[in-house]
Amino acid sequence: MTAEAQRRRAFWQILLFAAGLLVLTVISAGSVYLVNKARDDNKWVVHTLEVENQLNALLLELRRAESGARGYLLTQGPNFKADHEKAVAAIVPAVDRVTRLSADNPAQRESIEKLSAAIETRLNQFAQEMDFIQQGQPDKATALVREAAAADTTSVIGRVAGAMIQEEERLFRLRTVNADRSQTFAASMTGIGSGLVVLLALISVWLVRRSAQARDDAEARLRDANVNLEAVVDERTADLREANDEIQRFAYIVSHDLRSPLVNIMGFTSELEELGKDIFRRIGGLAAVPAGGSPADVSSIPLDGPDKQLSADFSEALGFIKSSIARMDRLISAILNLTREGRREFQPEKIETREFIEGIVSSLAHQAAEAQAEIHIEPLPNIVSDRLALEQIFSNLIDNAIKYLKTGVPGAIRIRGRTKLGYAIFEISDNGRGIDPKDHQRIFDLFRRAGTQDKPGQGIGLAHVRALVRRLGGTMSVSSELNTGSTFTITLPIHWNASNRNADK
Repeated sequence: MTAEAQRRRAFWQILLFAAGLLVLTVISAGSVYLVNKARDDNKWVVHTLEVENQLNALLLELRRAESGARGYLLTQGPNFKADHEKAVAAIVPAVDRVTRLSADNPAQRESIEKLSAAIETRLNQFAQEMDFIQQGQPDKATALVREAAAADTTSVIGRVAGAMIQEEERLFRLRTVNADRSQTFAASMTGIGSGLVVLLALISVWLVRRSAQARDDAEARLRDANVNLEAVVDERTADLREANDEIQRFAYIVSHDLRSPLVNIMGFTSELEELGKDIFRRIGGLAAVPAGGSPADVSSIPLDGPDKQLSADFSEALGFIKSSIARMDRLISAILNLTREGRREFQPEKIETREFIEGIVSSLAHQAAEAQAEIHIEPLPNIVSDRLALEQIFSNLIDNAIKYLKTGVPGAIRIRGRTKLGYAIFEISDNGRGIDPKDHQRIFDLFRRAGTQDKPGQGIGLAHVRALVRRLGGTMSVSSELNTGSTFTITLPIHWNASNRNADK
């Protein structure tokens, strides 16, 4: 599969995922909204029925009170009186409930005010009737009943209550339609959403099957391409090993053969220096002989004028040559050491790391004391590795940390470690000069140094350290800023496999 096809497939997969997420979001939000709306509509339907039931209950209590009063007026029976009083006691709470339930409807609020006034008037009439009957004046009670009938209070109550019931029935029909519509919409939304989800699921299954088929095809091509991979890798590894060995032999031969002419140059330079001294002594002696006189003792006559300057220039030139020869000798020695180290086979052994680091720190105690530096060793994980290689790694890093501390500032060097996923991670940090971020890679290059060159060195230490770390199957990095110190991080396998690395040297 081409890169363009992979990008298209990734695009359609992302688009499908986004569409599915959008559909699910819309369905969820729409369903929640419609369900809540249907619940609210049903609540209003129930509310309407409750108001209507309360109005009917109120009218029923009024009829019971009316019947009880009439029966008591005709028979003076205590049962009629008790029934009347019970009905009257229930009327006021019923009016309150109707008033509370109708508070949301302005039209019903006006009706309930009229209804409450008429009921209050009728209750007062009931009270007067019962008082006349109890006082033994049934004629006055009968006259009051006729007066109430003429005032048509009961009819007013019935008309107002009937109008309120009709209004609630109208609201019931309207609210029932709304509730049915909301439920229909919710069911439609659920059905449409389910259909879309099923459609997206089918598309997803199709895409997954296509991806699986493409993956199977790619795996088949990969298996075909890897039939001879091991042989190719072995061949390339052998070529690389042979080239590496050739490079090491070449470096050894070149550095070894360079030393012979360098020694000759060094010897002839010394002879030239002695010859120059003799020449300038003779020049001084000849310059001091008068005309026609005999030569003087040239060893006791100092040079003067141009001869003195010429002697100084000659000595300075020889000094430059000798310092360059010495530097060249150190570089050749470094190359020889690197080639010898590259040919050495590592021997893994279990190392008590803290004790091992303490031994290195004790060997550098004198340098640390001169630099006024304190070295703190935190708990360190034990590893299986090559002892000599680790000694060179940590000695070089700790020595550099001491060497490049700030002048006049007490040094603080900290060595700590931890483990992660089968690797030991060591950190050597200091509060020294620091390294400019643009030089972080430069310091690991052979014969290259960074910062102020006021300390002895050939620029091979960190390059050698990184080469050793890589041969041990690890990695090395630095984190530093100028004037804020440095932290070198080394990651090494806890259990190093010597067979693989020694084969690659």
